[in-house]
Amino acid sequence: MDALGAAILAALLGSIPFGLILTRAAGLGDIRAIGSGNIGATNVLRTGSRKLAAATLLLDGLKGTVAVLLAGWLFGPEWAPLAALAAVLGHCFPPWLGFRGGKGVATALGVMLGLAWPVFVVAALSWLVAAKLSRISSVGALTAMAVSPLAALVFADGRTALALLLVAAIVFWRHRENIARLGAGTEPRIGEGK
Repeated sequence: MDALGAAILAALLGSIPFGLILTRAAGLGDIRAIGSGNIGATNVLRTGSRKLAAATLLLDGLKGTVAVLLAGWLFGPEWAPLAALAAVLGHCFPPWLGFRGGKGVATALGVMLGLAWPVFVVAALSWLVAAKLSRISSVGALTAMAVSPLAALVFADGRTALALLLVAAIVFWRHRENIARLGAGTEPRIGEGK
């Protein structure tokens, strides 16, 4: 029962579509009608508002952190890794938006912070370095996801590493079009249009 409670709570928190809420509140319409159609910070940036994109990034990350910490506090820390996975699933597949959400990177980083802050630091630094060197946002994001389970083995435990491996798999799946464009050499660089 604790497992179910932790998963439901985290999935509900993860499913809050901050990108959609913020862009609508700012009078910019439905974020799903522009760019990639996703509700995450990268697509919010395509509205031209860096402030809204930064706020989306922060809130999408924080909801992941809160989901992990709250589920661990209410149901026991052993369920925090399950909550991490549920929060990312909630973000990527929110039922209120026809199961079409974001790609999960900010929420994934948020759950890492909630699970083990050193894992978050390693992943965030990996993201920044890879994005800076490649000048491609998706390369940074996918690099961060790829290193996170390994970092969890060093700085956390096997359950956390397994949860982050599953989180990484979800994020890679959500980035399958980006991966195809990377293979074709057509993925936009940071600052270019889609």
